[in-house]
Amino acid sequence: MVTTIDRTPYKEMPYYRQWKENIGKISRQPAADTLTNSLSAGWAKVNITPKTPGPMAGYGKRRGKHYQAVHDSIYVRTVIVDNGSTKAAIITADMLIVPPNIVERVKELLPVTGFTFDQIYFGAIHSHNSLGGWYNTITGKLFAGPYDAAVVENIAQSIIKSINDAKKNIQPATIGFGEVKDTVDIKNRLVGKEGIIDPWIRNLEFSGENGQKALISSYAAHSTVLDANIMELSRDYAGALVDDLEKGEADFAVYMAGAVGSMAPVERGKDDFDEVKNQAGSVEKSIQSILGKFEKQPGLLRSITVPLPLRDPRPKIMPNLALRSWVFRWAFGDVPSYVKALRIGNVLMVGVPCDFSGELMPELTAYAAKKGLHLMVTSFNGGYVGYITNDKYFDRDKYETKTMSWFGPYNGAYFQEVIKDLIDKMS
Repeated sequence: MVTTIDRTPYKEMPYYRQWKENIGKISRQPAADTLTNSLSAGWAKVNITPKTPGPMAGYGKRRGKHYQAVHDSIYVRTVIVDNGSTKAAIITADMLIVPPNIVERVKELLPVTGFTFDQIYFGAIHSHNSLGGWYNTITGKLFAGPYDAAVVENIAQSIIKSINDAKKNIQPATIGFGEVKDTVDIKNRLVGKEGIIDPWIRNLEFSGENGQKALISSYAAHSTVLDANIMELSRDYAGALVDDLEKGEADFAVYMAGAVGSMAPVERGKDDFDEVKNQAGSVEKSIQSILGKFEKQPGLLRSITVPLPLRDPRPKIMPNLALRSWVFRWAFGDVPSYVKALRIGNVLMVGVPCDFSGELMPELTAYAAKKGLHLMVTSFNGGYVGYITNDKYFDRDKYETKTMSWFGPYNGAYFQEVIKDLIDKMS
C-alpha cells in the first residue's frame, strides 16, 4: 500500500510529453469565423435548493451531517456568449465544486441544448456550506455526505435548463473587462506573510441592448468565512456579494472562485454571518470603484478543452512516503482531468480542475499581458485533482501540501507551463 514519492522532474515524465502532444494538436490561430464585429449574450439561473434538508458539503469533520436550515438559496447560473458564428456557455454552480459525475451526466444531456462540451465552461463559488450527496466514493462521502443519485440528476437537469433558459434571453450586447486590486480582503493562509497573494478582482460586464447588465466577478479569497459549526445552507460571502451586486451594480451577477488555493478571506465581524456581510460589502466597494471604466471587448470568441495528463497519484502520508496509486483510485475514483480555455475578446478565461494557488498567478498574469490578454484563471472546471500549490512548499506539513496534494511534486511549475501553453495558443 505504501511507496516512496516519485521526485522525477516533470519534464522527464511521460505525462509531460503527452501534454505537449495534446496541446500541439491545437491550432494557434482561431478559425476565421471566430472573429466578428458583434456579440450577443443571455443569462439565466435555476434554483437547486433541496426541498428537504440533506448532507452539506465542504468540511470533512461534519461527517455528512444534514444542514438544519436554509440561510440563502443556491443556484446554477449560466451566461451565454454568441458572436453569430460560435458560442459558449459559462456555467457556475453555487457548490463546493462542480462534481465530475455531474459533468458526465451533463455531457449526456448536452445535445438538447445545441452546445458541445468544448463550448461549456464550468466554475463554482466553492462554498463549504452548500449541498452535498453528489459523489459516490469514499472521500466523496467524507466531504459531501452519503450519496444520492437524485441530487446528481437534479443538478444536471438544472444545468441543462439554465442553458436553455439563457438561450431564450439572448440579445445583442457589448462586453467589457475591468479589474481592481483588493489587498484588504484576502490573505495567504498557507504560509502567511512569507508568501504572496493574488489580490485582483477580475470582472466581465455584459450590457444588453435593452439596458440590462450581467456581471461575472472572480476573486481568489476562499469562500470559507462560515466555519464547520454553521449548519445552515449558504453561499457564504460569494453569495452575499452576488446579492449585493444585483441590488445595485447589475441585473444579474455571477461569482466564480479564482485561484483560491493558499488564499483566505479576511474575516471581520461579531459572528460568522456578520463577517460574510462585511467581506462581501468590502469586495463590492472595490468593484464599484471601477464601474464605467471597463475596457470594451471585440467580437472574438473561441473555446477549447484539452486533456491534462498527470503523474500517477501518490497521496503523501510521510515526508517521503505515499500511498500507492491503486489505493488512491480505490478511495477517490479515477477522475479524468482537462483544462478549458475560453477567449472573449482579449479576455482569456482558463478553467483548471483543482484549487489553484493564487501564488502562481502574478507570473501568469504578466505573461498573458505581454501577449495582449487579460487572464482569468478559475478553479473547479468539472474535474478535481486536489490542490496545486507553489512547488517550494511541497514538503511542508500542511493541509494543502500534504493531505490535498495527490499527484506528486512540481505540479506548480507544470500547471504554470500548461497555462502558458494555452495563452500562446489563444493569443
